[in-house]
Amino acid sequence: MPGFELFGELERAQVNDVLDNGVLMRYGFDGMRKGHWKSKELEAELQQSFKTNHVQLVSSGTAAVSVALASAGVGAGDEVIMPVFTFVASFEAIMMLGAIPVLVDIDDTLAVDPKAVEAAITPKTKAVMVVQMCGSMGHMNAIQAVCNTHNLLLVEDACQAIGGSYNGKPLGSIGDLGCFSFDFVKTITCGEGGAVITNNKKFYTHADHYSDHGHDHIGNDRGAETHPFLGYNFRISELHAAVGLAQIKRLPEFLEIQKTNYTIIRDTLSQIPEVTFRTVPEGGEESYAFLNFFLPDLKKARKVSEMFKQHGVDACFHYYDNNWHYIRKWDHLTELKSLFPISEEVKKGLDYLKTKEFAQSDSYIARNISCLIKLSWTEEEVKSRATKMVEIIKSTV
Repeated sequence: MPGFELFGELERAQVNDVLDNGVLMRYGFDGMRKGHWKSKELEAELQQSFKTNHVQLVSSGTAAVSVALASAGVGAGDEVIMPVFTFVASFEAIMMLGAIPVLVDIDDTLAVDPKAVEAAITPKTKAVMVVQMCGSMGHMNAIQAVCNTHNLLLVEDACQAIGGSYNGKPLGSIGDLGCFSFDFVKTITCGEGGAVITNNKKFYTHADHYSDHGHDHIGNDRGAETHPFLGYNFRISELHAAVGLAQIKRLPEFLEIQKTNYTIIRDTLSQIPEVTFRTVPEGGEESYAFLNFFLPDLKKARKVSEMFKQHGVDACFHYYDNNWHYIRKWDHLTELKSLFPISEEVKKGLDYLKTKEFAQSDSYIARNISCLIKLSWTEEEVKSRATKMVEIIKSTV
């Protein structure tokens, strides 16, 4: 997903503007900065891109999830339903608030199965977090219907899916709150950074205050600001925002490249009968950041994954054996390995993970291979890569 592949003069100009101005903090120093507000400018650009009323920049995608949940009142003892296929940041962000991650099965979209969500709801459930992994989405209408029926918050973790859409709406803008990451390996990057988006003014105001030590940001004297409630430091810097400001202007360019490269590889792989592709719900359009396909079984998927590595087909992931993205390898969660004591409420709430099995998810992740779509490939390189992938798969399956 990396926008860093195509850094250029736009990024350099924005960063140099901050360095020449000399103010690296996003708040305060009004007299010194001479009208330079990179974070505010990026938030305005993101509002337009995401067709949303409010954007709050934060320090990372992980921070975005915690800030989003906190802004909506999720906290100690609340349960947040989330998928077993995601990045470890998802459950980390929930647990940081003293809330309990309730992991459920995915379906062939590689996102949460609406039926599994429904089955996991308890009186403690406060929110459902759908994670738009690898550039695509779940069955959003069905998931939203479950949330509406049970009066639950719908939070979209769209950190890997910027530029994707569902029924004409940008991913991240469909639920009550959306979360994005702009770290070094996302489609657009700030180096480090993230954003919370929402159409709910109260949630936005909470996110704005909470992410900056509770500052109310009223007036132009930072020292005179009040603190309506407790907050923490999840600020982004002006340097990071400057990089993102250049990159967001290039998002259409990046998405077009991704779609072109994705289409070449998918069309080539389509000639193999044993290869099937993830389901993209009707009305959905991927960001084309990844190409996800299924092979007949775990043995063949493992063999193809190994052969890809041996023959230089890089950036293709078999998540079944991956330490970061699938529950099979999350021993630090299931065994609650922590530097500090975890509350008894959370311990009890996570006790189910000691015996819980996710056979449905295993059946998808075991057979799935997920290939990153790079921006820097030439057309010749993409076609050569696709041909090599077909040769390897045919020789294996």
